[in-house]
Amino acid sequence: MDKKEWKAKAKSLKKQLEKLASDGTAAVGAVVEEVVEAVKKAAKPVSPLAPASFPALPRIAGAEFAAAEAGVKYLNRKDVMLVRLAPGTVIAGAFTRSSTRSGCVRDCQTKLAAKVPAGAGAAIVVNSGNSNAFTGAVGDKAVAEVTGGVAAALGLPASRVFSSSTGVIGEPLPYEKITAVIPALTAALTEDAIEMAAHAIMTTDTFPKGAAATVEGEGGTIHISGIAKGSGMIAPDMATMLVYIFTDAKIPAAALQKIVSRNVGETFNSITVDSDTSTSDTLLVAATGQSAAAEVKGATAKAFETALRGVMMSLAHQVIRDGEGATKFVEVRVTGAASPEDAQRVALSVANSPLVKTAIAGEDPNWGRIVAAVGKSGAEADRDRLSIRFGDILVARNGWRNPAYREEDGAAYMRQSELVIGVDLGLGKAKRSVWTCDLTNRYIEINADYRS
Repeated sequence: MDKKEWKAKAKSLKKQLEKLASDGTAAVGAVVEEVVEAVKKAAKPVSPLAPASFPALPRIAGAEFAAAEAGVKYLNRKDVMLVRLAPGTVIAGAFTRSSTRSGCVRDCQTKLAAKVPAGAGAAIVVNSGNSNAFTGAVGDKAVAEVTGGVAAALGLPASRVFSSSTGVIGEPLPYEKITAVIPALTAALTEDAIEMAAHAIMTTDTFPKGAAATVEGEGGTIHISGIAKGSGMIAPDMATMLVYIFTDAKIPAAALQKIVSRNVGETFNSITVDSDTSTSDTLLVAATGQSAAAEVKGATAKAFETALRGVMMSLAHQVIRDGEGATKFVEVRVTGAASPEDAQRVALSVANSPLVKTAIAGEDPNWGRIVAAVGKSGAEADRDRLSIRFGDILVARNGWRNPAYREEDGAAYMRQSELVIGVDLGLGKAKRSVWTCDLTNRYIEINADYRS
């Protein structure tokens, strides 16, 4: 049986179990065994593109983590995480530009724009299973209750508690379930629980996502650790996911914000799974200032930005590797564009094309679909200057198929799990890369069953 059939069997067995339990039938044990087996087989598989394991992330002095089971949607799994940040922490961020963005996003934007009380600490609280988006005043009340509850528990100003919610859109958030576990969360806070926090923010993700880097600063080492969630509803409009990055660097808030803003475009805004931007996309970067290293400036600032960008890029790529139903990790590499904007338009047109993505899923080197995607992009293009490559294989050039290209070479290349589609427009020097994945039957299964 396939996954859908096993899910149906699990539901049927559950009903049998309930009836047998009410009847006091001795056969309950046998049904329980069948239920357990059905649930195991119905469980979602881990992406074939997933890393071998969660990375070892360095502790960030001044950042403590905890996770708890609140039962917002999921049973028997942690679905709320809390981060406490030391006094003096500065925070930068970037968010979705969706006009239907969630109450959490609007609240975070307001708080980041506000004046920070001198020496104040901060906190971040995140739940999975419900996005608290398109819920009106009820959603705003939920944000206030959750952030207010954390503020009271940790002795923080409410203006320094940031929240995110991810999951189903349009359903009121049962915030009482979250506020009920705040005491347990605060009691469990520790610098060692960042991996547990990464698990708690997952929805359709099949693996937790983490990345880290270190920088040798003046007088000590600077550490960076980040976690993310994201699998579907991924499209460039900042930040295409939930991302939380922590560092012990000493850096002013304005400088940190400039670094984050400079590097968003070519990391989180250059990935796409399905061209659908979420209502809840959030990136928060917190610097606790607890490193022994001196303030980030000069040569250290350049090294720090490079390291932070590397963490951002790794997390962005992991989201694509966990794209719903993904079996291929694909870079669309555009060169020779007349402008950076045109390079981006072409890259996204190819990366978001259902025809291109399904051809990749079927391992079909159908380069004509790439030609069509370039043509519809709206970017400046000249047929007689266009070249297309699969990796190092020159497929087409100067508006025509390369005479030396062999279809069997293209087909062999497409069987690889990591692919590069190269498009050279031959018009200028601008370039851009976008990362995407294939579109498989599994994507349809996941999203058809998402609310069931």
